[in-house]
Parts: sequence; structure tokens; C-alpha cells
Amino acid sequence: MSDEIRLAFAHPSERAETMAGPEPRDRISLRDHIIEVEIGAFQAERDVTQRVCFNVVVEVAPLTGAVDDDVDRILSYDRVTEAIAAELAAERLNLLETLAERVADRILIEPQAMRVFVRIEKLDRGPGALGVEIVRARGGDSAAQEPAIETPQPRVVYLSNAAITSPWLPAWLDQLEAAAEPVILCVGPPATAAPQAGQAKAQHHIDLLAIEQNAWMLSARDPRCVVVGSRTELDWAMKNGQLSIWAPSRIVLDAVDGPAAAPSDAPALAAWFAVSSGATELVLIGAELPESVELPTRVLSVDSAETV
Repeated sequence: MSDEIRLAFAHPSERAETMAGPEPRDRISLRDHIIEVEIGAFQAERDVTQRVCFNVVVEVAPLTGAVDDDVDRILSYDRVTEAIAAELAAERLNLLETLAERVADRILIEPQAMRVFVRIEKLDRGPGALGVEIVRARGGDSAAQEPAIETPQPRVVYLSNAAITSPWLPAWLDQLEAAAEPVILCVGPPATAAPQAGQAKAQHHIDLLAIEQNAWMLSARDPRCVVVGSRTELDWAMKNGQLSIWAPSRIVLDAVDGPAAAPSDAPALAAWFAVSSGATELVLIGAELPESVELPTRVLSVDSAETV
């Protein structure tokens, strides 16, 4: 077996040693760190956990002076495991590649970290381990050192079916479009009953899709309203002044701590989304106030063009 093939399957610490260069750095490593996690793009990987193995090597800047047995002067192994745990807790992911990138980025925030090798493998998807390995380095102008770009804080507006069909809808949308802060619209399912699957998981998907059908109906009424389902698209829309209608399936199904509210309780689902999005306010038009909403809330009537 050639050295190239051997190194391709060797532990990342061997690759780090091979890529050390003329001035090798100190290295710390995490080997065979196995966690049960829900991850994967296939339907068979949803609502189940599988074993995922992490191997990480971090090249660190050599210490100047004596270590003095002081843990505060070194990059603790806990920072590596905490980076993994934090990214797993942030949201459910489909791709190991995404997880590896995020773990690497988080580790490179640490001031001692100069380069990181991350290998992640699924252990239960076949007779062997299926995985990805990446290498990321801190540059002179490392993105990890750049100030984070703040995500805009939206106002979330829930429109009942009566509000969607109200003659005042164009006036409300005019106000929202002219507002200084970004706006995300939420709707519930249409008045027509959704198909009944007789099985909880299938029904949950069907009920979320019913909300998205209604979102598309609202979009058809006014082209300013664009149906959006991912956090990335929503962030872009908020930064560019687009009126978005939240399509909930992706965010709800990918949430690590998903909403307690069922899709049939659409105002409560909108309240969960507003809180999870860091919204400044939840406005409900033609709907009752959900219980225990943890942000400022207003309830408006569908019978007049009140100020939204």
C-alpha cells in the first residue's frame, strides 16, 4: 500500500505530522470520541440516533516560557469536546461535511488553535465507517477572528385565514413593507381539513405541509410575499428587505429542541418561531394570544386596518 493511501485512512494525527512543515507545531488530539446523535439527509435517519465517531487534531501555537503546570495557558481538551457538543446542540444537520466545518470553525476561535484536522464517521450506516475529513487553518486575517455579522431581529406577524382573505390585507402589507425592521409572516393551515394518516409521524409532516400550502396561497395573493423555509434564506431576506412567509417544515423538523406546539396550533407554533428567531415582537391578526409567550405581543382585529 502506498504512503498516500495509508495516510488517507490513518488517524488525523499522522496526517498532521506529515503536513507539519519545517517548523512543526505542538498538537493535541481527541481520538475515537463516539456520540449517539440524530444526523443525516435520508428519511431513514430521521427520528433515530446513530453512533458518530470524532477524531480531532489541533495544532497549537508553541507556548513561550514555562508552562508552570497552568491549565489556563494551554488549549484544554474540553474545548474540543465542547465545540462538538455545541454544534450538535445548535440544530439537526443533514451532512457530516457541515458538522465538520462548524466544529473546525468553533475550535479555530480559540486563540491557541492554528490548524485543525477533523474526521467524522458514521458507524451504523453499513459494514464499515462512512465519513469525511477536513483540514482548516487560521489565516493572518482568519474568519474566526472577524467580528460576527449580527443576524437582524425581525418582527413576526401571524395572519389568520380571516386576515389572509381580509380586504385590509394590502394595507397591512403596505405598512409592513415600509417598516424599518425586517418582517416575517406566519400562517396556519387552510380552512379545509388536511388528510388524516392515522400515524403520528406522518400526520406531523402532513400538517406542516398544509401550513406551507397556505403560505403559497398567500404568496399568490401578493407577489411581495415570498415563501421561505431555511434560516439562511430568511437571514438574506431580512437583510434585503424582503417580505417572507415562513414555510415551517425544514426548521421545525431540523430543530434539536423542537416546538411543543402542534402544527394545528399555528399561533403557538408562530410564537415558538418568533422566540427562536430572536424576534422583537409577535403580532397576531385575527388570532388569540398563545399562552406563555416570552416576547412582546400584540393582537389585532381583522375588521379594520389597524397599525401593524
